[in-house]
Amino acid sequence: MSIVLQDVHKAFGSNQVLRGFSLEVHEGETVAIVGQSGTGKSVALKHVVGLLKPDRGEVWVDGVNLGQLAVERLNEIRRHVGYVFQFAALFDSLTIEENVGLGLRRIPEMTEKAMAERVRECLALVELEGYESRFPAELSGGQKKRAGLARAIATQPRYLLYDEPTTGLDPVTTTVINRLIMKTREELKVTTVVITHDMESAYLVADRIGMIHEGVIRFMGTPEEVRACSDPVVRGFIEGKPELLEGAG
Repeated sequence: MSIVLQDVHKAFGSNQVLRGFSLEVHEGETVAIVGQSGTGKSVALKHVVGLLKPDRGEVWVDGVNLGQLAVERLNEIRRHVGYVFQFAALFDSLTIEENVGLGLRRIPEMTEKAMAERVRECLALVELEGYESRFPAELSGGQKKRAGLARAIATQPRYLLYDEPTTGLDPVTTTVINRLIMKTREELKVTTVVITHDMESAYLVADRIGMIHEGVIRFMGTPEEVRACSDPVVRGFIEGKPELLEGAG
């Protein structure tokens, strides 16, 4: 089981975001994609779950080319992909139990009893036991992120996609989320992609880190290889030195 993007191009009007983006995520590994804001990190991630389609290039999940699928088959593939949105994207009018169980309701054989049990299991995994009857407005930012993760894993996906999971969180809550990302990978054996601009998080959770620059992967390597990389674009980003980025090709 793997995720493969091959020579993906994507533009929005005159704004060319992805310019031949290629990435392969191997079974069971965690890959972090880093880069400046607006460089296409989230755009690339949305192609993996079929929220966006490439203007050119191919996207493969589980050995299936998403661009060749009818809507029904695409929805089947999506059941195997959990997506953790940047701002949790919980429905304010639903309880946490109802939010987490949304994907389960699309599974015909799932009974109400089985659904409630699965929701409790997922909330326990993200350390939100007893929060079933609360509403999103009653949760902190970090708790909302954890509820969003519980919803993403409820359907027992093979892949987990995180879009900026630590954005807007304090250092303590960031550490909690990072530990949950690693715990989820270890306990559920999922293949994981994390979009982030937080290098400390990337170093901690990822097996490999790819830096996107001008719509392509500029560098890919282990955390140790990224730290040792001499490319001025990579160094400028990880060290927070814009003068290196501005002076590099």
